[in-house]
Amino acid sequence: MLAIVLALRTKNVLLSLFGGVLLGLFFLQNFHFFASFIAFYELCVDLLSQAWILKTLAFALLVGSVMELLEKSGGIGGFVSYMQEKRKIIDSPKKALLLSYFIGVVIFIESSITSLIAGAVGRPFCDKYNIPHAKLAFVCDSTSAPVSSLIVLNGWGALLLGLIATQIESGLLQGDSVEILIESVLYNFYAMSALVVTFIAIYFGIDLGAMKHATREKKSFDVVVEKDVSPLFMILPIVFMVGSVFVFLYLTGDGNILHGSGSSSIFYTMIATLVFMYLLYVGRTPMKTATFVLAAFKGAKKLSSIVGVLFFAFAIGKVTNELQTGLYIASLAKGIVSASFVAVIIFLLSALISFSTGTSWGTFSIMIPIAVPMAVGLDADVALAIGAVISGGVFGDHCSPISDTTIISSLAADCDVVEHVNTQLPYALLSGCIAICAFFLFSLS
Repeated sequence: MLAIVLALRTKNVLLSLFGGVLLGLFFLQNFHFFASFIAFYELCVDLLSQAWILKTLAFALLVGSVMELLEKSGGIGGFVSYMQEKRKIIDSPKKALLLSYFIGVVIFIESSITSLIAGAVGRPFCDKYNIPHAKLAFVCDSTSAPVSSLIVLNGWGALLLGLIATQIESGLLQGDSVEILIESVLYNFYAMSALVVTFIAIYFGIDLGAMKHATREKKSFDVVVEKDVSPLFMILPIVFMVGSVFVFLYLTGDGNILHGSGSSSIFYTMIATLVFMYLLYVGRTPMKTATFVLAAFKGAKKLSSIVGVLFFAFAIGKVTNELQTGLYIASLAKGIVSASFVAVIIFLLSALISFSTGTSWGTFSIMIPIAVPMAVGLDADVALAIGAVISGGVFGDHCSPISDTTIISSLAADCDVVEHVNTQLPYALLSGCIAICAFFLFSLS
């Protein structure tokens, strides 16, 4: 709560996360001030010794390199020119945002990659039509995680399948884990409502709350429209990037995409994409090797602050896990839930845990082992309960300023993290209310 309040008040997410981590460690060290700083050092060493965290942090830097190179090659400018002047497809703010929306829906392989591509394509159109970058961040965030949690041929599906399989092995559940997962996804009401609400907001130009006052000045990635540059210099790297994620999920999963490593796949994908971009740009554009390398480093440098924010987001997640924050919150309502309200309560608990810890995946790991026994014990629909966990995890994640997906969506749209949270919140709350009503009605049926 300290990290969240500080982030909203000071607008400094890095300082806020650092304060939250220190306070949590202060509790864990029995209020010993000096011991807390020693624990902080040990926590940093522990986090930086984990391969998936290092790969995720490196991914954030490589994102900056890819974004800078796409702009430097003239490919983004060429794409803008092609869509506006040659094909005349994008000729309004609404169509510009709808383009990013449909990209977010179609590319469901990994939420971070989805946000990156939707943001990279949409950002020059935002500058062209004077659209707030906060609105683009909202579109990126409200399509990436919801779609990834609905079409689970990705790391999301692998995690959920593993958690459900554990419940089957324990004897609490009967049946096939894949069938239960598919049935549960059909109850992922928040993801569905978020996609619908986002589309309606774009199509009818509905600005709620802070979105009415979102800043409209251009950010650091200014794009000059290049009429003579082929849009393929932007399209081909993106297509290669999307295809590479599938390849690396297959390879890291030993032939099974659902068992692939998400962190390894996106890291290897960005490395492969940079190699592909080098082969595509150097020799085929005026770009030389030295220019390519300098642009890659420049892009990485622009996003170096994001790496710090992501690192502390992981740190505070680790601290809240050691404090057993999620388990405590879940235990509060475990003994006082009736069958009619079980799905609603599970949704709200999952949302609270996800909001407090900044991780939907961590919420799934905490809540599914709790939600399944609750549903079985109360003779409620188990698939509906799991669907409530998935929905609540994504909902809380959308509302949290310490969430890694919130940070990455802000990064992709080149938008301030706190502004993104404030402007997205009304839409997320509306989608959350719709989901609550749906869970209540289906609990009665």
